[in-house]
Amino acid sequence: MGTLPASAEEAVARLRREVGDIHQELVRYRLVVWTAGNVSARVPGHDLLVIKPSGVPYEELSPRDMIVCDLDGTVVDGELSPSSDTAAHAYVYRHMPHVGGVVHTHSTYASAWAARGEAVPCVLTAMADEFGAEIPVGPFALIGDDSIGRGIVETLSGHRSPAVLMRSHGVFTIGKDARAAVKAAVMCEDVARTVHIARQLGEPRPLAQADVDRLHDRYQNVYGQPGAAR
Repeated sequence: MGTLPASAEEAVARLRREVGDIHQELVRYRLVVWTAGNVSARVPGHDLLVIKPSGVPYEELSPRDMIVCDLDGTVVDGELSPSSDTAAHAYVYRHMPHVGGVVHTHSTYASAWAARGEAVPCVLTAMADEFGAEIPVGPFALIGDDSIGRGIVETLSGHRSPAVLMRSHGVFTIGKDARAAVKAAVMCEDVARTVHIARQLGEPRPLAQADVDRLHDRYQNVYGQPGAAR
């Protein structure tokens, strides 16, 4: 175990509270069951991340349980073992410097699309707003090393979607911070469910690319209050 730099202590303490608390949003929106799923956040100004411990029930999580790791996934501070997905999160942070938060869920409808190895087509204005495109499918990869992280980065690099469906696994989302990544996970499940239902009635009609571009630009740059999170 490494030593937490004194200059990072304040930011780490804040993120331990934030990351610990925001896991409850995964429960609230029914994106996880039992101990599956995780949220992490990059520590600003440091090559560190804060992530959920492995196998701890959501109702028992507290800020002190959150684990601090470096961007190789090595534990720097914390008494418990980090999430089994830590290597994937760390790889994303190493290779996508604009990312400040990563979320993983096995939410039902989105994971059903992942099981089929099928992207969720952009057929809703809400999808254009949040994702700016289809929600893509990443390659199959096993837990245990950074293979999942590599698949996430390869799939999302150059793509407007903050969400990827890892084949036969589940959802990974990215954001400027942990809350933005959680929002993307919530929206991913919502549109995956809606498009699934639409397909029971017929084939959904894709949006024109020009409309997708206009909707995405408006939502990202105009919608909401100035300075407020979208």
